[in-house]
Amino acid sequence: MRKSATQAAAISAADAIAADMALVRRALAREAGAFRLIIKTHNQRLYRIARGVVRNDAEAEDIVQEAYMRAFARLDGFRGDASLSTWLSRIVINEALGRLRKRKRIVAMPENPEAQIIRFPLSPSDDPERTMAQRQILGLVERATDSLPDVYRTVFVARVIEGLSIEETADLLGVRPETVKTRLHRARALVRKALDDEIGPVLLDAFPFAGRRCERLTEAVMRRLGFEG
Repeated sequence: MRKSATQAAAISAADAIAADMALVRRALAREAGAFRLIIKTHNQRLYRIARGVVRNDAEAEDIVQEAYMRAFARLDGFRGDASLSTWLSRIVINEALGRLRKRKRIVAMPENPEAQIIRFPLSPSDDPERTMAQRQILGLVERATDSLPDVYRTVFVARVIEGLSIEETADLLGVRPETVKTRLHRARALVRKALDDEIGPVLLDAFPFAGRRCERLTEAVMRRLGFEG
């Protein structure tokens, strides 16, 4: 008898949770490879969520590092009620929103002019004109996203850039699905207008994750966990 799509999805989700639990048990046993796998698997999503909230590359990296340390300090509390990805994402977004609230309470300070900014990478291309066009489009999308009000930007990053479902986004942000839909509609309209004003309709395919940023984040967290090399 063939399984329904719903049954298949449920089995797939159960298998994913089981894999998460097995990985967590390895990490709790202080297996360095387990920590490294968790970090490298989730770096991309967590960084993009953090950056979507705070709009600053360097601060987003710091937020992800701190979130990992918080998560690993209470890893024994992971029960598999949600996926490891969702569990980590909640910690990241709470850390990021906390930073945002703190930032609003203090006088804005000028950014460090020596801070290294790593731009989002482009798709490989032998065509210089195409590469330049991609760079310009990515820049426009980044600026349009960064200019969104906080409540819209967070939903936009989770749904459009990160690809979470309405329900996952609602769960992540602690709001109702209807609220996610409303904010997403407004965010899309604002981004579309900003892009239309410049270049017309474009495919919103931005915020890839730089390989060297992923490596740097991984190694930084591994060192803080006491694993060298």
